[in-house]
Parts: sequence; structure tokens; C-alpha cells
Amino acid sequence: MVTLAVVGAGSRGTSYARHAVASGRARVVAVADPLDGRRGRFPGAEQYADWRELAALPRRADAVIIATQDRDHVEPAVRFAELGYDVLLEKPMAVSEDDCRKIVAAAERSGAIFAVCHVLRYTPYTRALKALLDGGRIGEIVSVQHLEPVGWWHQAHSYVRGNWRRTDESTFMLLAKSCHDLDWLVHLTGRQVTRVSSFGGLKHFRPENRPDGAADRCLDCAVEPSCPYSARRIYLPLAGKEVWPVSVLTDDVSEQGLLEALRTGPYGRCVYACDNDVVDHQVVNLEFEGGGTASFTMTGFTPALHRQTRIFGTRGSIDGDGDRLTVHDFVTGRTETVETSPTGDATARGGHGGGDEALVEAFLTAVATRDGSTILSSPGESLHSHLIAWAAERSRLTGETVSLEGTPRAGARVVSGCTSDAGKSPD
Repeated sequence: MVTLAVVGAGSRGTSYARHAVASGRARVVAVADPLDGRRGRFPGAEQYADWRELAALPRRADAVIIATQDRDHVEPAVRFAELGYDVLLEKPMAVSEDDCRKIVAAAERSGAIFAVCHVLRYTPYTRALKALLDGGRIGEIVSVQHLEPVGWWHQAHSYVRGNWRRTDESTFMLLAKSCHDLDWLVHLTGRQVTRVSSFGGLKHFRPENRPDGAADRCLDCAVEPSCPYSARRIYLPLAGKEVWPVSVLTDDVSEQGLLEALRTGPYGRCVYACDNDVVDHQVVNLEFEGGGTASFTMTGFTPALHRQTRIFGTRGSIDGDGDRLTVHDFVTGRTETVETSPTGDATARGGHGGGDEALVEAFLTAVATRDGSTILSSPGESLHSHLIAWAAERSRLTGETVSLEGTPRAGARVVSGCTSDAGKSPD
């Protein structure tokens, strides 16, 4: 039985911990969160309002789940690794390159089992796809098209009204939402990224796009019935269910509790009257070692679906929609369909297609056996995916193609851990 401490008992920390307890292989013995209601989600566990209180005591658990807000990851991640806890750290690792490097150094010094929550690596879909690629079914990978369909209501919930709406309070959207997509592309190809370019911005969720007659809050708005981003339509059908995303709004998920949260809290605001500044769409172009390429699109203007991917190889290609894989063989001319039967949908509510549960199972196995081979990404690999995200954001802001550190090109200059092609100065 693995004993766990939970630092940050919000949506993600609670989800991981509940998967662990439901497996029958773990129990939560301590929880640290500033909110009483969240600490109470784990009856019988020691409760702390601040993680520092827990860290000041002799070690209370085998492992710790760290799922605080993104900007608050670095201190507990470093400290609990130093204290000998095994660590399951929500992505992104941190919101600066220096802090990510501090976490990696602490994990490597401690020798602890350390896993960043790159849940996409652990889904049945990914395992089936990776087996096809590693088995040579389509030859050498030449190029990839990958789409993350964020979903119109998820964009409004998390990145317009929610905790990840502002770069200065959290981080830029590509790092917050898609560092594990970038990690996933590296995982599939088996190659590191050498160069990055990117374009995108905040196109729609702006004050000038506010409809005539719209109120500051959805509950007061005459335009609300025809608005795709109506908070009433997004949240009220989930009244009475303690599930994401309503569990983020309030601990009282009754209809009355949700209505009160929409009247007074941030999630009831008009999407055209928020203080958001992160992008609502972005494209990223990647060049890998050996010359392969990938194009990645992240957009909020979709249904909330599984990722969609097309992989083009020298002997075949694969089309994937998150549920099934269609393999085209150039030699035989035949087409094969592989059903992967993911559990749940692509959202956090659905456990990311089985990725959340499988990640937790892998972590518990590693902790129990002291064998880290079940963890599918090393701290250094996680750092690489984050560096790709920072390179893409620099490219988006400056218009330059950015080369990752370690692969400088003639005429390039260093830009905060990466290099950018000579030309326009960074903003």
C-alpha cells in the first residue's frame, strides 16, 4: 500500500489521488490546500493549510502529488524531492526555464521516482500507435500533422474566464495546455526538436467582438440564449454532479450553488468582458533531428474531441482520431484499422482517454517496486518539451525561427536558452 500526500487538492490533484485510491493500491494520508472544502475531500488524512507545514515535519508519505497552480510548482517540487518523497508533478513543471531546471536538478540529486503528468504518453491509443511506429509499419517518419481541438466551451472555461486566462498570473497557453502535445510528438518520433516557428494570437475573445446588448454576466444577458459561450448552458446541465468543470466553480455543485457562483464568481462573466490575454489559436512548426517535420495546431474553435493526427512515413501512413488508427501500407496497398477503445473522453472529466488512470497506475508501480521503468518520461525529456514551448512562444512574439539550445546554426544568437535566426529583434 503506497501512502500519498496531496499538495494542491483542486481538480487535477483530486483526480489523480482518487484514481490512486480507487486502484486499491494507495491511500491518502496528508493533504495540503488553503481551502477547507478541498482538504475535506480526503477523510482521515492529516490536513494542512500550507504545504510548508507538511514539509517542515518528518516524512509523512511515500510519495507526493503536486498539483498547485502552475506558478507555485517549483518550491514544493524541489523541497519534497529533497525530503526523499517520490514526486508526481502536474504539467507544466514550472513557468520559467530556470525553475524547470531547478526541479530537474532536484529530482536527479534525490534519486526519487519522479514523473511529470504527460498523460498522453499513457493512453491505450498512444501505446498502440507507438507500437506500430516502433515496429516499422510505415518506415521512417517524414512528417506529422497534429491537431489539439481544445473545444469552444473548454477555451471559455479555462482560458477566457478561468485560472489560465492571463500570462502574468499563470503562463502562456501553449505551455499550460499543450506542453504534453509537444512531448507526445517527441515521444512518437523518438527524436528531439531542433528548430521551431510559430504563429497565433487572441482573435475572438476580445471586447470589440462583444455583441450589441450583451451584459457583463451571462445570467443578466439578453443575448445569452444565442451565445455559444453561455455560462448557463455550459455549467447548469451538470448541476448536482461533483465533476469537472463545475467542481472548479464551487464546492456546492447544486443548481442553487452554481447559480450563486455564476452571479458572483469569474465563471459567470461574459467572455467578451474578461481580462484574458492568452491566445485562442496557435500553429507550431517543428523540425526534428534528422530532418523530419511536424505541424501542430491548437485551437479553441472546435468541439472538445480527442486529438487528431496524421503521420506520414516512407512505407506508409497512419491516420488517428484518438479512438482508432487507420494504417495505409504503400507496399501492399492495403488499409488496416486498429481499434484502441480508449476509456472516457479527451477532457479532464473523461480522464484524457484513459491517460490519467494509466499514469497513476504506472507511478504507483514505480513507487512500490522502486523500478522507474514504468515512468515513460525522464525529467530531462520533460524539460525538452517545455523548451520547445518556450521556443514556439518566442517565435510567435518575434516572428523569428528559433533553434533549441545545443543545435546552434550559423548566424544565430542566443535568446534565453535557445537561439533565434538573426533578423528582427525580440520584443
